[in-house]
Amino acid sequence: MPSVNENDDIVNKLKMSTITDDIIIQPSVDDLPYEEDVSKNPYSVNGWLRYLEFKQGSPQKQRNYIYERAIRELPRSYKIWHQYLLERTLAIRGKCILDNSFEAVNTLFERSLVFLDKMPRIWIEYCEFLMIQEKITLTRKTFDRALIALPVTQHYRIWNEYTKFILKKSIPSLTCIRVYKRYLKIQPEKVEEYIEYLIKIKEWQEVVNQLIKILDNIKFKSIKGKSRHDHWLQLCDILSSHPKQITGVDIDSVIRSGINKFTDHIGKLWCYLSDYYIQLAQFEKARDIFEEALNSVGTARDFSFIWESYTQFEDSLIAAKQEILEEDPSEDNLLEFDIMIERYENLIQRQPLLLNSVLLKQNPNNVQEWLKRVSLYSEPTPNVKMIIQTFTDSIKSIDPQHAKGKLSTLYSTFAHFYEQNNKLSQARLIFENSLSVNFKTVDDLSTLYCDYAEMELKHRNYEKAIDILKRGTVSPKKQNTIIEENEPVQKRLFKSIKIWTFYVDLEESFGTFHNTKSIYEKMIQLKVVTPQIILNFAKYLEENKYFEDMFKAYEHGVQLFPFPHVQDIWITYLTKFIQRYAGMKLERTRDLFEQVLSKVPPKESIIFYLMYANFEEQYGLARHSMAVYDRAAKSVDKEDSFKMYLLYIHRASEFFGVNQTREIFSKAIEQLPDQYVRDMCLKFADMEKKYGEIDRARSIYIHGSQFSDPRTSMFYWNTWSDFEKLHGNEDTFKEMLRIRRSVQASYITQNPTLALLNKLNNKDDKNQQQKQQQQQQQQQQQQQKQASTIQSKPVTVSLPEAIQYNKKIENDDEINLDENEEEEEEDQPTIKAFPKTLFENNV
Repeated sequence: MPSVNENDDIVNKLKMSTITDDIIIQPSVDDLPYEEDVSKNPYSVNGWLRYLEFKQGSPQKQRNYIYERAIRELPRSYKIWHQYLLERTLAIRGKCILDNSFEAVNTLFERSLVFLDKMPRIWIEYCEFLMIQEKITLTRKTFDRALIALPVTQHYRIWNEYTKFILKKSIPSLTCIRVYKRYLKIQPEKVEEYIEYLIKIKEWQEVVNQLIKILDNIKFKSIKGKSRHDHWLQLCDILSSHPKQITGVDIDSVIRSGINKFTDHIGKLWCYLSDYYIQLAQFEKARDIFEEALNSVGTARDFSFIWESYTQFEDSLIAAKQEILEEDPSEDNLLEFDIMIERYENLIQRQPLLLNSVLLKQNPNNVQEWLKRVSLYSEPTPNVKMIIQTFTDSIKSIDPQHAKGKLSTLYSTFAHFYEQNNKLSQARLIFENSLSVNFKTVDDLSTLYCDYAEMELKHRNYEKAIDILKRGTVSPKKQNTIIEENEPVQKRLFKSIKIWTFYVDLEESFGTFHNTKSIYEKMIQLKVVTPQIILNFAKYLEENKYFEDMFKAYEHGVQLFPFPHVQDIWITYLTKFIQRYAGMKLERTRDLFEQVLSKVPPKESIIFYLMYANFEEQYGLARHSMAVYDRAAKSVDKEDSFKMYLLYIHRASEFFGVNQTREIFSKAIEQLPDQYVRDMCLKFADMEKKYGEIDRARSIYIHGSQFSDPRTSMFYWNTWSDFEKLHGNEDTFKEMLRIRRSVQASYITQNPTLALLNKLNNKDDKNQQQKQQQQQQQQQQQQQKQASTIQSKPVTVSLPEAIQYNKKIENDDEINLDENEEEEEEDQPTIKAFPKTLFENNV
């Protein structure tokens, strides 16, 4: 530490030398260490910064004095200068810009730039400070000085602030334009921002010049993501909206070049061109442009855009003329107004035709649009000349191989148009010419032949109609087994079912039997038939008493078609054969049934088995019928096997009695799916119960229990329970309950998921379960008393003749032993096999 005398000497020196702006700064005793530091190291930036940090709470004048001493020693220190300038600018914040302190700060910035002219941050802060003072000229010159002083690599930092400055409202537009042009020489990609500014200040001529430069520069890439087409639309919009402010540009040719160059949004460009002439008050020229546009566009979207602009233009003219009429209702004005109204109405009437023309330009092969055009000329009064012209143009324009829609409809409509006007020869000529057209499909050509023949029928030319269809059905001498699609449709026409069916119908109505029969045979030979045609042919032969030929037709049909299409033919064939010969040709009939049963799939075979069995019952032997039923039960679909066994059992009981049905029941239980065994066991047991075979019925119930889950098959167990109440005793009833528990346990073991769900359901219904348990305990006491009164012998009761299986039998003395009763644990019994002795012939 310095001595007191040395400190006094330093203070005295500072008192004599610290005079700035006529102000004497006297440092305090606390400042002495810092003063000593900066005195010893006047070129240390950190020493001055520490001193300034210590004097942070001192008045601004004292700090300014320290800053001045620092920059006197270190004139090129960026840190000191920047901190000094920042404090001076913050100190005058909020003061009026006319205050002298602003000029002092400006002078300070100028002093700093003498030494720090390569520091862009100083230039930027100086310019921002000048912008606050609204000194436009000084600010602009300062920016220019900054650009001159700084290297090019740092110009972008200056230009960012420079562009913000020139975009202010207070800056004259001429100044801004000149500055921006300089800016574009450095960064030409910013031209779109320049254009936005020009549009904002409405400098349309400069906007057009810049857009033209952009369009001329093929390599230009937009920073805003705009395409070349977008710039074209923008240019055309400006040209059409402000034609009077733009000179030196042929606006009409510019917009038309855009129309020829681009295919998208052509409607907008046409509207821009018409708006250009509307702005120049050349309304007739604008109307011509609209008409040209409506006749030249190729899409419905562009048409609708132009149509809306055109109608709005006409509406505005009519509205303006009405205002003129209110002021001056002269004859000339009235005449012009009437012409405008008539022109507008004509335009509205032409709209469907104009739109149709656009759609036809888009796709000249659209048949429906050509027919729509014909209908437009037909209403309200037919324009015969234009209708014929439309038909002619459509035939010339449409490519048959690329036609959209049925081209045959167009030719038929054209021919019927002449027919309706009593020009039958012209209609025939149209049809004859259409028959040689290479259509895309055979159906088109066959439709034309049919329409041609129908026209002749309408005029009672029956022979001519038959000749037309005969021409269409002529088959080539050498028929290819494989018909290629690229062959003309005329060579494939003989395979058309439509024309053959029409031909045979006409021959059947107006021709001879032999001709009709030969046509049917030709169709079968060419395999252009359907099952219905075979049935029609057979019916026709039957009506004319040609029965053997009818059966031959059926034989051809069953050979041509597979199942399921041939099913109706087989059914009709067998029905007609049985009706014709009954039992006279048993072996032939059986051969027919065997033939169909060898081909029919199991799902559709039941009807043929039933027909076969019925035939044997009526004309054959009963055992043959039973054999058919037995085959049917094994061969039909699983879903139909249960019904077939029931029918088999019913018919067997009628012919052979109970013994035969027991054997059938046994086969049914062995062969049926598990879901049907339970019902079959119930019916078997019911039959045995009818005839008093109680033990047999109980054995059947025991056998069927293995297929009956007590949780889902309640009807089965209720039926067995009712049986034991009527015919059993306490031991048999307990045995039934034991079997029920064992079966239920086996099903739970097989499906534990279902058991888990039941437990969850039981947890949700605890209250109900407790109530049920209480009721079961009360019933258990009563049942035990009742069970003691039942004798060991079975109870003899009179059985009704027919038992209703779906009706639940209620018994007041019912033995309802609780299933949860504690008993000695027993091993689960194995389900016994179905006893074979039950099916012995002795009752």
